[in-house]
This record gives sequence, structure tokens and C-alpha cells, in this order.
Amino acid sequence: MIILRLDRVMADRKMSLNELSEKVGVSNVNLSKLKTGKVSAVRFSTLDAICKALNCQPGDILEYTPGEMEEE
Repeated sequence: MIILRLDRVMADRKMSLNELSEKVGVSNVNLSKLKTGKVSAVRFSTLDAICKALNCQPGDILEYTPGEMEEE
């Protein structure tokens, strides 16, 4: 299972969803879904833009935890 840690990285950088949205060029709604883990895929271009805006590595945002994926 992949866990998204975007909220933690944003908090560490003291960056709001609105500010990140402006820097990345992705809507607040889509970033909010990413932040809450309500997505099943992330484009590399989006991940690249987020990492640039937050000055972080993909591994700071994505965490792998062994286990089965939850079905909704």
C-alpha cells in the first residue's frame, strides 16, 4: 500500500493548499484529493512540480507500507 504524506510535507514547509496549487498549476480540488489520499494515480509531471515547489524528494511524499490495498 502507498501512503501519501503530502499533508505532512506541506505542514513542515508551512505551505497552504492554495499556495501549493498556484505554484504547481493543479487545482485545489485535485491537490486536496492527493493530500487526503483519495487518488489512485499521480502523474510524474505533477509529482515533479510538487517536489520542486516543496523542495523535497518523491520519497518524502510517498511511503510504501507492505499490506493489501484497501478496496472502496
